[in-house]
Order: sequence, then structure tokens, then C-alpha cells
Amino acid sequence: MKIFLKNQELENNLLFLQNIINLYFEDSFVLLGEGANTLSFDIKNEEAVRVTGYLTLDGQSYTATATRTETDKKHVKQAIAETLVTMLTDCTGITQSWGTLTGIRPTKLYHRLYRQGLSHEAISGQLKQDYLISQEKLDLMREIVHTQNEAIPDLYELGREVSIYIGIPFCPTKCAYCTFPAYSILVHKNDVPEFLVGLLHEIAVTGKWLKDNDIKVTSIYFGGGTPTSITPEDLKILLDQCYASFDMSAVREVTVEAGRPDTIDGETLTVLNDFDIDRISINPQSFTDETLKAIGRHHSVKETVDKFRLARDFNMNNINMDLIIGLPNEDRTNVRHSLEETRRLRPESLTVHTLSFKRASEMTRNKEQYPVAPREEIMQMMEMTRAFAAEEGYKPYYLYRQKNILGNLENIGYSIDKEYSLYNILIMEEMQTILGIGCGASSKFIHPETGKIENYLNPKDPKSYNKSYEHYTAEKIKKLNHLFKAED
Repeated sequence: MKIFLKNQELENNLLFLQNIINLYFEDSFVLLGEGANTLSFDIKNEEAVRVTGYLTLDGQSYTATATRTETDKKHVKQAIAETLVTMLTDCTGITQSWGTLTGIRPTKLYHRLYRQGLSHEAISGQLKQDYLISQEKLDLMREIVHTQNEAIPDLYELGREVSIYIGIPFCPTKCAYCTFPAYSILVHKNDVPEFLVGLLHEIAVTGKWLKDNDIKVTSIYFGGGTPTSITPEDLKILLDQCYASFDMSAVREVTVEAGRPDTIDGETLTVLNDFDIDRISINPQSFTDETLKAIGRHHSVKETVDKFRLARDFNMNNINMDLIIGLPNEDRTNVRHSLEETRRLRPESLTVHTLSFKRASEMTRNKEQYPVAPREEIMQMMEMTRAFAAEEGYKPYYLYRQKNILGNLENIGYSIDKEYSLYNILIMEEMQTILGIGCGASSKFIHPETGKIENYLNPKDPKSYNKSYEHYTAEKIKKLNHLFKAED
């Protein structure tokens, strides 16, 4: 569906408006000009902001008005968003529990106000007024922020530390919903030795700078891809370099994603044992074999269960499992079955993802091949997972959202008490610099005082990474110098 915006002065806001409209109507486009479906705003910005919106869709007209006492661009944009959401709710009958929010980190807003000393009631009132967030989501945000501050009591003082993300871009196969760097290890296994040369260089140089400048490392996270796709021998070389390069005495947590059960074996687990690593992910996504085949995961439900038990035999005492609700052809019966299987295994943490149609994924390119449940059923699936978590004693401790996420919902990480992933909290709340090392790894440089953020991305494919790792390492060291030396 095409909607034509009459306000030429809002040309830079086309994507923002389109993202909101797509919460109600998929694959809609906002264009400047005239047409059958139109959108316009009357904006009065004097001592206060008053925005009146006008929307015509399929011959039906809607209008709404919003005001703000502050008159800067941010509050004008809030008022525009409020009028648009109000009109679209009138048009469709769909209420957005996240209101006008389209960003991925809602709890950052709560943290910002909480640090100012505001009560939950005051924070709720402001966020409800600014963004139309429902009370249910506001209460969820409060619970998560409270848990995060329990998990990391010095959360707001970690700006002069960093965390490390190490990206391994290999997997057994690429899942249909995935857009991460994930190259088939069967096809690219000969690329691993050359890739490790660059990765080990990045680790050594970065670790030396951190030690020389007395910058502590809070957490280290091995992601990808699937890090356990590489051989146990290569994994040992990688871990040896990490433990030699970083000051591990200050590191609070090391996590290794072993998300694909078909990459887990006794030799790999023995290597992790040798480095006292007991926090891993084993991600079923679903406990229905037909679903696993449909999304390109070449392992069975039985293999997931067997490898989970094997990991327990090797003293993996902090295991996360991921489930995705809204997978193709799945309904509430499938989700109920996955939750029952999860209950039997009892992982320390459970991350519930809502399926997102990411732009570059196989699933998005061939959407008709991957039918998903209707919005109402997706909402019911999410409610089932919340009830399950509460019954089993799992507390929500982080959340994030994605564009094109089914039902405009969220992804929530749950954990039993004191088994939270510190890295997940730190990356989502953007409380400290995250150094991305390896193929496709994204660095997030965060100024310790101002909170200003600069992103820096390594090449996504191994060949490009192998050609340029020295350059990218040197550039990150320059940014570290600028970030931390400026504070001295």
C-alpha cells in the first residue's frame, strides 16, 4: 500500500512514518505527493507544540491531535508519532502496547529516568505521555531494570571498562531467518586457518592496549555464526590467545555460543572445561522436527536433548536456550510442546524471540514459502511463554525489539536468580564500550561521561576480513585512544 505525505518539510521523516504505518499494514510505503491514500500534519510550534494529523485510507478519513509543552524537534516528532498512531488505531482497531516506539531498546528510556531519581509512577507517567506505552509494558520495564541493577550493582559505573565480543562467522548451515555472518563450515573450512590469523592478531593487539592503559574487561562473549563450528584444536588456540592477551582476573563472565547442537561434542566441551567456561547457549529454537527442517537447521530434537545432557555431564552449569515464537507453520500446540520440553531440561536461562522478517534473510526473500500464524495467535504464544517463565521461576532480565517483528512484540531474556548474562545486559543497555573482534563484529564505542555512541563494523565475509584485519584493528585502537585518553 502507498500513502502519500503532503508535508514537503517532513521529507526526512518518511522512513520514520513508514515504520509506524508498517506496524499496522505490512509492506506499506510513504511517498511525497498526491494519491488516493494521503497523510498530512498541521504543525503549530509556538509557546507549545500542537500537531493535528489527517489520514485518508480507502476513502475513510481520520484525524487526531497531540500537544507537547516543549518545542524542540524531539517533542515535535513525538507529537507527530502520537497523532499517527492514534489515527491508525482508530482505523484498524489494533492497539500497540509499545505505543509509538520503533526503537530496539525501550529499557534505555527507563534507565535514563531512573538514574534521575524518579519513582516508577513518575517514570510511567512520562513514558506513557511521551510514547503511549501500555502499563503492562511499563511494569515489565520496571522489573527488568530492577533485576539488571541487582545483577550488576555497579551497572552505571562501568563506563571505564569494556566488554569483548568475538565473532566466529561459521555455522553448519544458515537458518532461513538469519542475517548474521554465518558461512557453512563444510564449504569454508579451509578459510578457518587464515581467518584465525587475523582474529588472533586483533585479540593480541587489543588486549595489549587494554592492559597498557589499565582498562578492565567486564565480560567476553564468543558469538557468530556458531563458535563451536570450528575444531576443538582451533578453539583451544583461540582461547589460549584470549587468556594470554586479556587480564582475566577482572573478567566477570565468559560465554561461548554453542547454539547449534550439531556442533557440540565431548572434545569441544573438554576444551571449555580446561578454561573453566561453563556458560554456553544450546538453542533448539523449536522442539518440532518438521519446523527445524523448514528453517534450515540440520539437527533433530533428539540431538538437542542429547547434547544438552552431554553438556551437563561436562559440568556446563549455566546453559541458555533460545526459542522462537511465530516460526513457519507453528501454532500454540507447537509452542506448548516446546515449553514442556524446556521444562524437562531446565536450562538456567531462556531467551524467547519473536520471529522477525529481517530484510536480507531467506525467509523474507521468499515469504510465501514460510506461512506464519496470525497476529492474535502470536500474541497468545507470547503470553504462554510469559506464564511459563513465571511458573518456573524465571525472571525477565533484558529485552529488545526488532523491525518487522511479528505482532510488534519483543524478545525477552529470562533467567533463574543470579544466572543472568551480564554481556546481554551491557550490550542492550549500552552502558559501556563493546569491542567487536572478528568477522562481522560490530564495535560500539560509548563515551564514559556523555553516553555518545559510535558504531564501527568489521567486514562481514572472511576474505575481506583476512585482507584488512590490521587496518580495522588499528582504527579501533585509535578510537580507544580518543575515547579513554581524552578522559585522563
